[in-house]
Amino acid sequence: MEMIWSLIVGGVIGAIAGAITNRGSSMGIIANIVAGLIGSWIGQALLGSWGPSLAGMAIVPSIIGAVILVAIVSFLFGRNR
Repeated sequence: MEMIWSLIVGGVIGAIAGAITNRGSSMGIIANIVAGLIGSWIGQALLGSWGPSLAGMAIVPSIIGAVILVAIVSFLFGRNR
């Protein structure tokens, strides 16, 4: 059950990051989950695990890390729309 909860929270974090960077419409569900999980790891590695936590992920650093990840990936592989 913990794994499912982590995937849901990762998907929400990825969706928020996509909305902040205006890339949410071009990302699918799987990409949102991956961006949320990897972004959470990046954010917590760079900024620590402060603030509210959900499913083992600190929300604020996770969103910041996911935004950084989505921005970098969009810059390197993005399409102009």
